[in-house]
Amino acid sequence: MVMTEIRQGDWMQTASGRQFWPIDPRPQDIYIEDIAHALGMMCRYNGHCIKFYSVAEHSVHISRALPPEFALYGLLHDAPEAYIADIVRPAKRFIDGYVAVENRLMMAIAQRFKLPLTMPPEVKRADNAILADEAAQVMGPAPCSWNLAEPPLGVEIAFWCPRRATLEFMARFKELVPDHV
Repeated sequence: MVMTEIRQGDWMQTASGRQFWPIDPRPQDIYIEDIAHALGMMCRYNGHCIKFYSVAEHSVHISRALPPEFALYGLLHDAPEAYIADIVRPAKRFIDGYVAVENRLMMAIAQRFKLPLTMPPEVKRADNAILADEAAQVMGPAPCSWNLAEPPLGVEIAFWCPRRATLEFMARFKELVPDHV
């Protein structure tokens, strides 16, 4: 008799054809190829940009701007969005349960890739600082000030297509974790 493991919630199919339970994530169910593909296909700012700008490209810029000890966390800081989408900051905290699901996903991702269980402040600062670069390069004219707390990170947005964003994300991951299987 084959025993089927009971999982919470329903499963989704990932780009690689695997089952994944976003409400009940397990580290062993997380694959970097799925994360890279989904983030490469996902547009920042819910698509409200002058051109397509992926979450994968954003993540690569964050990773490259950080010291080596924080670079992998910077690359993966938005990895939960590969499974539950990119919700714009002004709405995120008002969607009941979203932050809890996002946190459970980040815990599983952190365990899978041997990262700290809490985001290092350096990563959060870089994620906030890139907003100034993105506001200037990715968005149309602002109706009013964004009231940003951090100066620009100083990156140049390239507007990679989804395929290139996925490849650049994977290349950066392989630079940081060359022995990953």
